Amino acid sequence: MPHINLPSEFPGIRSLFMFRPETAAPLNHLVQTLLHDPHPSLSAGERELIATYISSLNTCKYCTTIHGAIAKHQLGNNAEIVSSVIADPETAPISDKLKALLKIAAKVQSGGKNVTPADVELARNVGATDVDIHDTVLIAAAFCMYNRYVDGLATWQPDNAELYDKMGEQRAREGYLTPPPKVTDMNLTETA
Repeated sequence: MPHINLPSEFPGIRSLFMFRPETAAPLNHLVQTLLHDPHPSLSAGERELIATYISSLNTCKYCTTIHGAIAKHQLGNNAEIVSSVIADPETAPISDKLKALLKIAAKVQSGGKNVTPADVELARNVGATDVDIHDTVLIAAAFCMYNRYVDGLATWQPDNAELYDKMGEQRAREGYLTPPPKVTDMNLTETA
């Protein structure tokens, strides 16, 4: 049960965005820039994996599941990559550059001052640019905020894999600036 009176037809952060559109606009623009807009060297799917991984470290069910679904759709409908990154980025079938960036992201999640020059040098040695490193740190920091926003107000987080998949497919296709459909409008057939 949410701590405040949120619209029940929208799960997770979407209910918070509907509750307070004034704060939703800049938060949506930030996530659009970080995860969806074109990037010089990280795909949208790779950036979604960073968001998913940080959300999993923060045990935020809604953000882990929805950004995992978005990443899956951004990465050619490949759910295995997403589950592998959540389980252990070191053994996941991803590039060495992304593995190094996920190490930096995890350090940010535990505390920004935990990122060391050696972490940055490792990322550079496997092809990460300054923009990649900057954006990884910002994604990790932003998702610590988003995760705490979602969980701090006890938003509704459904147990329905089909719902997350449909929402993830829409966000992968349209980005973050289009309004979400109501859950009741999604024609779901099963609960998982």
